[in-house]
Amino acid sequence: MKNFTFLLAGILLAVLISCSPSSFVQVSEKGTKWNWEKGTIIVETPERPAGQTSVIGLTTPKLEVVRIGFVGLGMRGPAAVERFTYIPGVEIVALCDYEQERAQECQKYLTKASMPQATVYSGEKGYEALCKRDDIDLVYIATDWLHHFPVAHCAMENNKHVAIEVPSAMTLKECWDLVNISEKTRKHCMILENCCYDWFEMNTLNMAQQGVFGEVIRAQGAYIHNLDEFWDYYWKNGEADKLGWRLEYNMKHRGDVYATHGLGPVAQVLDIHRGDRMKTLVAMDTKSVVGKELVEKRTGSPCNDFRNGDHTTTLIRTENGKVIEIQHNVMTPQPYNRLYQLTGTKGFANKYPTEGYALDATQMNTSGMKPKVDNLNSHNFLPENEVKALVDKYQHPILKKYGEMAKEVGGHGGMDFIMDSRLIYCLQNGLPLDMDVYDLAEWCCLAELGELSMDNNCAAVAFPDFTRGEWNKVKGYKHAYATPEEEAAAMEKAKTFTLNLKEKGARELVE
Repeated sequence: MKNFTFLLAGILLAVLISCSPSSFVQVSEKGTKWNWEKGTIIVETPERPAGQTSVIGLTTPKLEVVRIGFVGLGMRGPAAVERFTYIPGVEIVALCDYEQERAQECQKYLTKASMPQATVYSGEKGYEALCKRDDIDLVYIATDWLHHFPVAHCAMENNKHVAIEVPSAMTLKECWDLVNISEKTRKHCMILENCCYDWFEMNTLNMAQQGVFGEVIRAQGAYIHNLDEFWDYYWKNGEADKLGWRLEYNMKHRGDVYATHGLGPVAQVLDIHRGDRMKTLVAMDTKSVVGKELVEKRTGSPCNDFRNGDHTTTLIRTENGKVIEIQHNVMTPQPYNRLYQLTGTKGFANKYPTEGYALDATQMNTSGMKPKVDNLNSHNFLPENEVKALVDKYQHPILKKYGEMAKEVGGHGGMDFIMDSRLIYCLQNGLPLDMDVYDLAEWCCLAELGELSMDNNCAAVAFPDFTRGEWNKVKGYKHAYATPEEEAAAMEKAKTFTLNLKEKGARELVE
């Protein structure tokens, strides 16, 4: 009888353990399966489908000419079309927007550059016909956020490379689907994170990679930008739409929905999925005050559930014990700020609101610099002449190559042109792109993971490993370069093509 009692007790204990909260699989509003494990939310990581392999370091055959189709020609797309007319070895084949007039309007940039007119597509599904063409290599996507994924997926299903404006994916499912289709098709899927190409970020990345700051152990990034003057310019779907797509998205979704401007540059410094990985996050937000008022002013009705807090803060810990802080605020009045701050064991870098570096005399000497100031210490930012000498020594090679032209062409001060030029350079030379599909997924997943955290009393949430175990395969973030001979040969072919293309365009104008 005693043995039977012990057996029964054991069975009951096993049942209780199996039914504990940590074993319950829950499903979020976005369809993500998750469960609790030792007080941390764990989201489901799908198995890699049979036949797929990693695209870390993906290279594809060289493209002497990159033939491009643009989808989304509202606020950002037209400027991209114009920028690409300045890049040798590019042919703009197709232009697509929901509204035909917007697409047709972009022909003026081709005319100005003496290039042939592109085919125009429009309507809700116009992008599908564009993606099915066999004379397009790259689809460049600058639609509203909700159309980033369907357009990209359609393009890759039709064996096109894609470059997607930020944020490139809005849910974990979209992140995983883009990872899978990139692995399946062996096509590039790049997030168009232009802030990785700003001058301060690039030079500071080069310094960090060469040890100027010692080991970087903490980083900050943000998107703090009062959008009050922009809300009414976002596309509205008919007269009944009073909010525009971006304000409506913020109203419906919690979390850092625009994390990549702040996260992208610091993720490169910290070698994310190139020796380290983001492991867990905790997110907190303020209540919505300004967002709620914006909706009520435009609709004339009470807004009782504006999901996105006016200010959201996300703290991230990496596998190697580093900490990242990311902030999001598009509501309250304050100066534009992406933070971009690095704390190293030997030095410090900061972009906003005061741009500067802090190093002591010993570290300056270690970095190959001879201080021109006595008693130099890290309690203050370096004097202007010391900063100039530091930047001159560590100017990033990419800025040396494209910087002057970028300032002439423009695009957020030139960083957009540098980003586009690097994209084309890598495709023409058959090199890995600067940002891959895993970067895209890791940077964009903050939105849903942060939402999960805040909806569960700001609990810790574990990052899924989008590389599926290969985050430590590559040691250190690096840009890829062709040999000088290969680069020169590719550029010569590109310039010759563009010269002939412009002659063709000029003839069309006369005819």
